[in-house]
Amino acid sequence: MQLKPVLIIAFLVSVTGSLPAQTGAGGRYFTRGAAIQFFSDSPLEKIEASTNSGNCVLDLATGKLEAAVLINSFNFKKALMQEHFNENYMESSKFPKAVFKGSLDKPQELTLSKDGTYKTMLKGEMTIHGITRPMQTEVVFRVGDGKIFAETAFDVTVADYGIRIPALMRDNIAKIVRLTVKSELQELKKT
Repeated sequence: MQLKPVLIIAFLVSVTGSLPAQTGAGGRYFTRGAAIQFFSDSPLEKIEASTNSGNCVLDLATGKLEAAVLINSFNFKKALMQEHFNENYMESSKFPKAVFKGSLDKPQELTLSKDGTYKTMLKGEMTIHGITRPMQTEVVFRVGDGKIFAETAFDVTVADYGIRIPALMRDNIAKIVRLTVKSELQELKKT
């Protein structure tokens, strides 16, 4: 049951983390396979879930980034946790995805066409469980061998997104969930 709130948060984070882009002066980048993991640690139980289906698009010229993930794409080790996550906590039939819309700080300073490591802030709004809240995190871009990787990690407070945890389960589910998003960005070619 604890995994569901964490998974929703993970989806949003993955959307946010996937969006950071790739090359220096401009261009559009995307991923359909961002890896998103969430981790919840409480005294009674650790909950982990992951997905490899986060989507994002980054316009490096403007710094704008949009990302989304389907809540029911998160996989848990225990089938019952996955069921509770989708039905009881995240209500994924009613709120099927998590979405992030925002922008990178000073995108013109990112020279992602050259090998190296580049850090920047990502600011915007994340929508999870039908609630939209401001969000900010650092994104690290690693460029090498012709590939661009983006990574971010941040904490999400479950209550901020209206995810209710029954009194019986409050000791089993952490109030804050850690989300990690990793993705390889590809150039969006014009057709």
